[in-house]
Amino acid sequence: MNRKILVVAAHPDDEVLGMGGTLTKLVKDGADVHIAFLSKGETSRGQKTANERLRTSQAEKVINTIKARLYWLANLPDNEFDTVSLLQVTKIVEAIIKKIHPDVIYTHHYGDLNIDHRIAFQAVMTACRPGKTLVKEIFSFEVLSSTEWQAKIGEKVFLPNYYVNIETYIEDKINLMNIYDREIGTFPFPRSETGIRTLAQYRGMESGLIYAEAFKLIRSINREKI
Repeated sequence: MNRKILVVAAHPDDEVLGMGGTLTKLVKDGADVHIAFLSKGETSRGQKTANERLRTSQAEKVINTIKARLYWLANLPDNEFDTVSLLQVTKIVEAIIKKIHPDVIYTHHYGDLNIDHRIAFQAVMTACRPGKTLVKEIFSFEVLSSTEWQAKIGEKVFLPNYYVNIETYIEDKINLMNIYDREIGTFPFPRSETGIRTLAQYRGMESGLIYAEAFKLIRSINREKI
């Protein structure tokens, strides 16, 4: 039976920055991949309606290219998830978990600079509290211009312990990110083609690979009885 994968992302583009190569690899390996967004990532900017329409169409194009399934869970206020109760966000995440019954969930790093990322992580962990779901594994990913911009203090630091070889998929990742063309900048801005490639090379050096995406395994449960 194919694995069911759920990605819970705060904003469209986080899924590509965090794991665009891995997503492509998972689908090609036969996994059933579902990508869910908690916001459209535009309410903190001007020209909200036009920008939301553009971001929505870009996200749909990305997900169709990957050949995954797309879910708009909510349209929480961009960069203001903390104005919504954690209970409300958790219930949104719980509903999609109940619908999909994923084996594995990927979401944000709990120490990211971006408040929306941190709340997305907390909502996932609350929704996946032991006995509540049958999720076997939870991973967190890093997002350029958030994870590495956080203070390098204690638990805020992203310390990966799981690496995926994306040498075959690095160009796919860059092409997917280029669909979100308004989010791309010029190096040394992290969300640039050079920035994406450099991080993948750095994670590759950590793991003996050419290009890699890095994750932190948060929880792994083996329910087999011995």
